[in-house]
Amino acid sequence: MLSINNLSYFIGGRALYENASLHIKPKDKIGLVGLNGTGKSTLLRLIAGEYQPDAGSISKSNECSIGFLNQDLLSYQSNDPIKLVAMQAFEEALRVEAQIEKVLQEMETNYHDALVNKLTRLQEKFEAMEGYTLQAKAEEVLEGIGFNSQDLERPLKEFSGGWRMRVMLAKLLLEKPNLLMLDEPTNHLDLPSIEWIEQYLRSYEGAVIIVSHDRRFLDNAVESIVEVSQRQLTSYQGNYSFFLQEKQLRNEIQQNAYENQQQKIKQTERFVERFRAKATKARQVQSKIKSLERMDLIDEVVNENATVNFAFTFKQKSGRFVITLDNISKAYGPKTILTHTTARIERGDKIALIGANGKGKSTLLRIIAGTEGIEGKRELGYNVNTGFYAQHQLEALNTGNEILEELKQAGTEKTEQELRGVLGCFLFRDEDVFKKIKVLSGGEKSRVALAKTLIGESNFLMLDEPTNHLDMQSVNILSQALQQYQGTFVVVSHDRQFIAEIATKIWYIEGHEIKEYPGTYQEYQYWLAQRLGMDDKEAARHDAKAERAEKNAAAKQKKQQRAATPAPPDRKKEQQAKKLKKEVEALEEEILTLEEAIETTEGRLAQPEVFEDPEKLNAVNLEYQQQKEVLEKLTAQWEAKTEALEAL
Repeated sequence: MLSINNLSYFIGGRALYENASLHIKPKDKIGLVGLNGTGKSTLLRLIAGEYQPDAGSISKSNECSIGFLNQDLLSYQSNDPIKLVAMQAFEEALRVEAQIEKVLQEMETNYHDALVNKLTRLQEKFEAMEGYTLQAKAEEVLEGIGFNSQDLERPLKEFSGGWRMRVMLAKLLLEKPNLLMLDEPTNHLDLPSIEWIEQYLRSYEGAVIIVSHDRRFLDNAVESIVEVSQRQLTSYQGNYSFFLQEKQLRNEIQQNAYENQQQKIKQTERFVERFRAKATKARQVQSKIKSLERMDLIDEVVNENATVNFAFTFKQKSGRFVITLDNISKAYGPKTILTHTTARIERGDKIALIGANGKGKSTLLRIIAGTEGIEGKRELGYNVNTGFYAQHQLEALNTGNEILEELKQAGTEKTEQELRGVLGCFLFRDEDVFKKIKVLSGGEKSRVALAKTLIGESNFLMLDEPTNHLDMQSVNILSQALQQYQGTFVVVSHDRQFIAEIATKIWYIEGHEIKEYPGTYQEYQYWLAQRLGMDDKEAARHDAKAERAEKNAAAKQKKQQRAATPAPPDRKKEQQAKKLKKEVEALEEEILTLEEAIETTEGRLAQPEVFEDPEKLNAVNLEYQQQKEVLEKLTAQWEAKTEALEAL
């Protein structure tokens, strides 16, 4: 469908790509990964035709349409309701609909057969384009990525940049291009929306390329990984977890080959040096020199797994209770966020605040920080020294400062050497520390602001979406830093892997109250799956039984009606009915038995010894899927025989 052949692209003399190649097939689901600055977003722009290669080619088939979600769309403005903006995806169908409206208006004053025929053709075309379901499709996608039904009629210009980006994402999903390219889509989505998008992309009919730092999202949404590294594109068939394992294996092989080659080079050089002056060895020496010149050098593996090892110091230790919220209420006009809720944060708590956008996570974080007005009581604990990070901290950086100078102004007592060590942990090394803030990318500014927050000697940190605009290496650095942090923190994040690594408590807002789960994110997911899953399963089983009972009652009623009406006996029909009745009853017994077996299998899936063992989990999951398939077949047979019985 699309081929990248020997691509080379330079920025200011620096090669981002050099003779790189990649082939994208019609249904590929690709995750594009690599360090910040390696050219992931640039590659998407090259594919989209916004940039032109310096060498090589990017060719695509004539029928290949491309949809590209990128950060430039944040600036898009419109007075149209967001539903209409999303429905712009159906450009041709909307044009046909406008023609239908025009013909209908004309028919009011000039009715004749030609117009009727034209209207019929247009309506048939509109129906073939599924025109009568377009609005429902747009509403489904918009609501799937987080908008409520009241939002759909609001003008686009009323929404923030992140929400406008969601509208543009909805428009792209509705367009269904052959190749869908998404640049950091999860930066603008909450957890429920991310999970919805994962499901959508798995069944997406076209090809997908995703740039994302969200490891769980890549694991769930893609089937192959393309790594941008050392100016090349390297493909791995599998999700991100597979990529990490496979890359480690490849790196070990490459490093061994590199070391063996280096040893061979040294031996050859020693031979040349030793026998260069001996005439009897001249031919052998020249042969060795030529072999060195012809040798294809193997690159040493670059270690991209940065580790953090710096100590967080506090001037003072906080008291046992860090923050107490007592009978808190918060609303914005008619929109209620919190109502008479109470919560407490204790020293050493590592809290992840999660949930859908619009529930009030950032508002709650500002309430905790004391920057948001409330009804009720907020009490800061003894000796609590706070540090707060949010996206607006990037704007608070002094753009005229150098990076090192900006950290010096954080008010700590750290020496320049210590500050350079901290910056090294955040990937600013050597002369990088003298870069001006104004020349940094968004991700680099985020790292500076985070480093500034983390060195502030605060014993209580509040971090609002700290992983946005960071690459995976930077997220890994932040995760390690917070794991080493001895104080207390509350983090708002939608990055599930990040939350799983750092949190020991989960907070969420439900029913306008703060709820707490006293465990890790993995434990919370298990608890939530049981809480919601069992309810859903029981409801599904209840509905299925009720449906069968209703059909049985209807069949019984029809039978009674027929019995009340005198009719000539039909022995053949009686025999058929008797046989069908037995078959229906037998199928009902099979269905009940199978439903109980499925319930047992579902219980096994929730057992730690199963879901922690990939082989056991795959085996039990396969058994579960097979049982579900058999249940569907039996249910279909039961419905067919019940209908046949009713017809007799």
